[in-house]
Amino acid sequence: MDDTPVTGLPQVGELGALDYVVIALMLLISSGIGLYYRCTGGRQATLQEYMMADRSMSVLPVAFSLMASFMSAITLLGLVQEMYMYGTMFIMINISYIIATPIVCYFYLPVFFRLQKTSVYEYLELRFGYPTRLCASIAFSLQMILYMGIVLYAPALALSAVTGLSRNLCILVVGSVCTFYSALGGIKAVLITDVMQSLLMFAAVGIVLVTGLQSFSVSEVFQIAGDSGRLQFFVLDPDPRVRTTLWTQVIGGCFTYLSLYGVNQTQVQRLLTIRSLRKSQCAVWLEWPILMVLSLTTSFAGLLIYAHYKDCDPLLAGIIHNSDQLLPQYVVQFANSTPGITGLFIAGVFSGSLSTVSSSLNSLSAVTISDYIEPLIRKLRPGTKVALPAHFAPLISVCFGIVCIGIAFLTAVLGSGVLQASLTVFGAVGGPLLGLFTLAMTTTRANEKGALPGLILGLFLSLWIGFGQPKPAPEYMPRSTDGCYTDNYTTIATTLATTATTTDTTTYTPPPGDDFNFLHEMYAISYAWIGAIGFFITYIIGLLLSILMA
Repeated sequence: MDDTPVTGLPQVGELGALDYVVIALMLLISSGIGLYYRCTGGRQATLQEYMMADRSMSVLPVAFSLMASFMSAITLLGLVQEMYMYGTMFIMINISYIIATPIVCYFYLPVFFRLQKTSVYEYLELRFGYPTRLCASIAFSLQMILYMGIVLYAPALALSAVTGLSRNLCILVVGSVCTFYSALGGIKAVLITDVMQSLLMFAAVGIVLVTGLQSFSVSEVFQIAGDSGRLQFFVLDPDPRVRTTLWTQVIGGCFTYLSLYGVNQTQVQRLLTIRSLRKSQCAVWLEWPILMVLSLTTSFAGLLIYAHYKDCDPLLAGIIHNSDQLLPQYVVQFANSTPGITGLFIAGVFSGSLSTVSSSLNSLSAVTISDYIEPLIRKLRPGTKVALPAHFAPLISVCFGIVCIGIAFLTAVLGSGVLQASLTVFGAVGGPLLGLFTLAMTTTRANEKGALPGLILGLFLSLWIGFGQPKPAPEYMPRSTDGCYTDNYTTIATTLATTATTTDTTTYTPPPGDDFNFLHEMYAISYAWIGAIGFFITYIIGLLLSILMA
């Protein structure tokens, strides 16, 4: 094991010509796939082909797309940060994937497959009327726009840390490219590029594993993590304010997974591009091990990075200014000796966001046409058959792409790390939506008079708890700068180390009064419970009001 102190840590790295070639090649191939599907087959001449691929897709690309649509750059940057700063408790969320996958396959998916509608929210209109459908669709649109902002911000953060390029420029590049090929090639282009981009994400993680295991054995990595207290798998504390426990990961993780893969427009729309229900279910089952492999390997990469930095934490040393930059900092320091490797890593992080944003743009285009424009036309012109031209969908995708780029510039104000921020967004909106769909599918006593107020209340309370301020300061695992030296071997001052962490914590001064105590306890609830809270509020209130107002 190499215990040599880290000296002269670089803050930014110089990319070579081959690095730029690798990045440019990935961007060009992604754009080329969009052009290919624009010029071949049906040439995206109908909305059915643009948004549903004429139900002609096979299992494998859909399975990869299901994973890549959400577990992308967030996984690469956020999971590394999670393992490094908080420990391994988050890994137990993989148990929830095992529990929730059959529920998705055999409870939620058959309902949408029998319906065969472009928008999943059409089902809500059949059960609860158009106002409920509209409210749910708007909530989904808000959810995806916020999420796209987060995943555009993530690779921009990586590139600014590694190359010194402008973060805003990186956001514009990623946002523009994914908007381009998504708008041109429709869902076919999105699904095929997802396969390539998924492989590049695995390659990015592989760079860390191959590089790190040259200095540490697997047993040494776990030994170092254990000595620092990072190996935690069975924290059973029932306190909902504890950030991650076995209960938050297994129970809370189930609600998050179900909201993502059971009733989310982006995922269901992909599953409906397959012709048969059985094959669509196979895609979900195949997505599960792909997701777990990426999750577990990225988690181990986080422990590897801690093993390298255990005596010289780059955040405390002021080398980086946010824990989300740990992964790119490691790559530029330890993996840039081979030409093109840094470029491959950047391409992998780029790919993560490209796949997620392009999938979201396509689904937002679908719900805008199906839930907003077509119902409006039918209302203004009763009896008129609605048949929008196919070019409407690409134009809407472009508009959402522009909005997404704008939102990305504001993402940093979430202040809780890209992984936690993304899960908070999905919990706060996805939980109530999951509760609404489950209410519609499990009881005939529910009606619009109860379902719509239940959804609104669930959304309000979930967003309030999830994003209310001030939040208590996070508690990080122990880190050290004892092994840090400058180029002249002068120990870095502790005051510098303390100052360097101010951008990665939340500082607040408790105001006096009993009211604050109540709010403080509510805001302190773990982000992992937000989805479950939203689910139960929506379901219970929706059912009770339906019975009372029947």
